[in-house]
Amino acid sequence: MVAAADRDTKRPARMSVWLDGKAATSRGRRPGGDQPSGLDRDRITAATVRLLDEEGLAKFSMRRLAAELNVTAMSLYWYVDSKDDLLELASDAAVGEVPLPDEAEDGDWRDRLRRLAEGYRALLVRHPWMSPLMGRFLNVGPHWAAFVLSVQRIVRSTGLPPDRQTGAIAAVFQFVYGFGTIEGHFLRRCEEAGLSQDEYFRYAMSAVDGQPELAPMVDSAAEMVAARGGGTVEEMRDRDFAFAFELLLAGIEAMSSGDGT
Repeated sequence: MVAAADRDTKRPARMSVWLDGKAATSRGRRPGGDQPSGLDRDRITAATVRLLDEEGLAKFSMRRLAAELNVTAMSLYWYVDSKDDLLELASDAAVGEVPLPDEAEDGDWRDRLRRLAEGYRALLVRHPWMSPLMGRFLNVGPHWAAFVLSVQRIVRSTGLPPDRQTGAIAAVFQFVYGFGTIEGHFLRRCEEAGLSQDEYFRYAMSAVDGQPELAPMVDSAAEMVAARGGGTVEEMRDRDFAFAFELLLAGIEAMSSGDGT
């Protein structure tokens, strides 16, 4: 247990750049003083996203970002307090790339949910650094809030009772999160190895086939793999995603119609 004196002096847990008032300041600048010329928070955030895409989360630093922008690292602190603030701003900017259904759209909820899920999957593949950040921040920036609200509205329109709606959201979007995260990391491994997806897959499968202790797993999967058919890695992955997503939609439909328990 923490001693009383320690509890009294312990710093409060960091919440969010969107909740501490800093994000609301004019273009993110601190009040007073001479701010560095040529910088603003939008430009800094865009450069952060670009660097994270190119080099990954592990290599990102304020010093590296400053070099990219041709400024001193201290210049960045006129606009943000920490690297965490920048990562949270970058995450919100990136999720703004996901196309959201029109609020006035009267289309089938399945189509709207499918399009939103496909956009979310593409986001995770395009920006593989995002997945480890999602549980790190509250995700309450303007783009994240718009995304979550869109999800909520679609799931409400399914006919599921309110006590089952959060479970449906978890089933759909945690599935997409896992699928898109693995896909994004696989693509990064292929790039680092200098191989195409199909080349990397063949190389990996040949290595697995040469391990007798893995034979039971390989043999067990052989029938399913054969039934799925050939094609490129991308085609097989898209086929699996589409079918898995249809299973989720069917489950939601069954529960909303009273056929489920």
